[in-house]
Amino acid sequence: MTTAVEVMERRVQETGKLELRKQKRSDDDTSESQITIRGYAAVFNKLSFNLGGFREQIAPGAFDGVMNDDVRALFNHDANFVLGRLCAGTLRLGQDATGLWYEVDLPDTQVAEDLAESIGRGDVTQSSFAFSVSYDGQSWDEDDEVGTVRTIVKISRLYDVSPVTYPAYPDSTIATRSMNEWRSQSTAKQQHEAVASRKRQMKILGI
Repeated sequence: MTTAVEVMERRVQETGKLELRKQKRSDDDTSESQITIRGYAAVFNKLSFNLGGFREQIAPGAFDGVMNDDVRALFNHDANFVLGRLCAGTLRLGQDATGLWYEVDLPDTQVAEDLAESIGRGDVTQSSFAFSVSYDGQSWDEDDEVGTVRTIVKISRLYDVSPVTYPAYPDSTIATRSMNEWRSQSTAKQQHEAVASRKRQMKILGI
């Protein structure tokens, strides 16, 4: 029996630095500049660091089906610091060969102004994303070189993309639970196959 896994998880990857752009809101020289940041929230086919007994990668196409979710852009995943929203047109998402990119037009708030200054100085350079994945949206394998690998093949929900101050160690409790279940099922299957093989051998030998 499998268990549905629909709890929010967060991940930080090495996705390259954030880009910062400024442009006039209109042709009027006195108008304020619109500040836009762009970066990758996730990259495909890149193994994570050890998440507590396993490493993780995201397969291309994993975000298919969630690109129209009501996704927010937050600072440090904090719902008090909303930077943009997909349904408002202030956040844009897309996928390319590298991964999931996002682009957000920053609001005229003190938090956004401070964030833009920190990005421009190179103090904030990374991004993260919050998501859920169902049991059948992932696969598990054992690799001789890197150990246990979780491959996320289908995200069931994308909650937010976030510039982050630093990559906090993610809570991998949900994924670890899924890994343990997979290992338990694999062991049970191997035991069943061993018993069946033994029975076939005994039948052949007439025992």
